[in-house]
Amino acid sequence: MKRRSLQFLQSLVETPSPSGAERRGQRVWRDYVAPYVDEIRTDAYGNVTAVMNPGGSPRLMLAAHADEIAMTVNFIDDQGFVYLRGVGGVDPGILSARRVLIHSREGDVPGVIGNTPPHLKGKDGKGTLPQMHELFVDLGVSSKEEAEALVRVGDLLTLSDGFERLGEKVVVARAFDNRVGMFVIAEAARQLAETKKRPAAEVCVVANVMEEVGLLGARQIAYSLQPDLALVTDVTHATDYPAVDRRLHGDLSLGKGPTLTHGGPNHAGVVAQLEKVASKQAIPLQHESTSNSTGTDTDVIFWTRGGIPCALISIPNRYMHSPVELVHLDDVERASSLMAGFARSLKKGQQFGGDL
Repeated sequence: MKRRSLQFLQSLVETPSPSGAERRGQRVWRDYVAPYVDEIRTDAYGNVTAVMNPGGSPRLMLAAHADEIAMTVNFIDDQGFVYLRGVGGVDPGILSARRVLIHSREGDVPGVIGNTPPHLKGKDGKGTLPQMHELFVDLGVSSKEEAEALVRVGDLLTLSDGFERLGEKVVVARAFDNRVGMFVIAEAARQLAETKKRPAAEVCVVANVMEEVGLLGARQIAYSLQPDLALVTDVTHATDYPAVDRRLHGDLSLGKGPTLTHGGPNHAGVVAQLEKVASKQAIPLQHESTSNSTGTDTDVIFWTRGGIPCALISIPNRYMHSPVELVHLDDVERASSLMAGFARSLKKGQQFGGDL
């Protein structure tokens, strides 16, 4: 991976981008993509669309959500301890003794989520896992007034864990879900821009908001953009580690390529063309199935207006929705190449119909 690209990925995951307040992360993404596209626009809720070859046909949307799971300030007690509510699929069982940043109007306020030592948990030193409403942030203050001078109810907060390499190819960070998807579509735009021949399609590269709280930004942008087809990229659960039953969750590994999902909202014609592109470019693929929904923005994009042909390309991710998400850089790069290759493969005016 190019050094500048890796620096961009690190900057993306280390920039807080909680659901509903994605602006800081969106700025990092926009600034990187801007040199490779013809125009950039942002809508009322912060969905960012970077357009290549405006007026081309078909209109292809490459989409990834920009937000990460987070927490919000729900209550401040008389001693200045801050109690929390989850924003998205937060697991309270892994949050004790973590460092956090509360994103206040005046800037980031550091704190720690308190943790009771084993000495104080009874004779056996064990305790039950806390519920979200029992977690509290210690700001190092001693009163409600001091705390309220720093933060207020409704302020969002994220964990402060950063980016690190584990060996040459595996990287760890919080929020690879789905900052790695944002990276994939940005790099696909870069690859297309660096190709001498412009694609026939208009390529709209979209970083959409509020996926973790209901696939909301994708609903907005798919309706307003009216693409002819869409490729969505997100993370998926790698299952190549202990305690995961592959009979239930499929067989997906780090480093063996991005995944294609079959069934549900994934249009068979779009999936087939992606497989042809992957074969031509010698990109290894992994496969997963869905019986009804994918749990990603694909689920809401495909039924927008009269129906938008879609396909989901995913990056295997260990330990999703945790501070130690792991992805493999080869999978990430291959996903970008697959998206760029698909965009180049589209013929002028190509449509994916439902002929029987």
